[in-house]
Amino acid sequence: MEKLLCGIDLGGTKLSAGLVTIEGKLIDEIRTHDHIHKDNDGIILDMVMLVNALLERNKFTEEDLLGIGVVFPGHINSKTGISITTSNLATGFKNYPFRASIQKHFNQAKVYVDNDANAQAFAEFKYGAGKGFEDMIFVTVSTGIGAGIIINGRLLRGASGTAGEIGHTIIRPESTRKCTCGNYGCLMTQGCGLFLQDIAKDKIRSGIVSTLGVTLENAQDLVTGPLMKNGLDQGDPLSEAVVYECADAIGIALYNLFQLYNPPIIVLGGGLINWGPIYLDRIREKFHLLAKDMLIDEMKIEFTQIGKDAGVIGASTLPLEFH
Repeated sequence: MEKLLCGIDLGGTKLSAGLVTIEGKLIDEIRTHDHIHKDNDGIILDMVMLVNALLERNKFTEEDLLGIGVVFPGHINSKTGISITTSNLATGFKNYPFRASIQKHFNQAKVYVDNDANAQAFAEFKYGAGKGFEDMIFVTVSTGIGAGIIINGRLLRGASGTAGEIGHTIIRPESTRKCTCGNYGCLMTQGCGLFLQDIAKDKIRSGIVSTLGVTLENAQDLVTGPLMKNGLDQGDPLSEAVVYECADAIGIALYNLFQLYNPPIIVLGGGLINWGPIYLDRIREKFHLLAKDMLIDEMKIEFTQIGKDAGVIGASTLPLEFH
């Protein structure tokens, strides 16, 4: 029997694990939110439990796996397996032996770790919208923002393995929004899920009124990505303002990436792409406004073709990349 892959996607609000074929087909997946309030060791144990539950449910064993890939929303050295830090998890995982802590629970299957955007980029390159291109960039916009950069068919990792952390590039230095990294005006503060409430409150302070009943007092509890999607569909002024600001920020980031790397395609993934065509059109509009008369007609900006399973499928590609 052909070996299977296992992918684990550790995110700010969810933890997912799945079994995937070598061809990139998802066989089964388990998701949980129980990890949110746990410490580092507790989250590791949750990952191990998910893998074991998947194997048992599908009547497989460790020996059936080519490897286990784990993706992480932050700085991690894929060679040493040590996580440097993450801005989207309460525990931080600062200087934590991430891979070793998982590997000790598995005797047969080798564990591989990487940044989530890198792994999703490789999956999109291998199976999705980037298939057939030698160069591409994948940008994930969810709780945080990150990028996976592929040049000549290989991921660009940088000297310490942290290339692509575009969420912490500064696009509005005059901003009063403080990022989790300690700086002001980072891309994350202008366009990711973690800062939606702050963006909404700034819009309310500027005089924009929500038809969904969102006020300065309740915005912290009410404002979410799905609520903004509903408001966008209903023509809510606040939702439109929030989505447009986020889209404009991403448009600026994509323009900067275009100037640096000149890719033929940039693929967008992550939870906020559920805002749909209005969001994508606004991103493209901002990008083209900045590009002016440059010869960029051949560069594509597209949504992921892998969809909501990009994290797990991306994680599952790590054994293929490093094997």
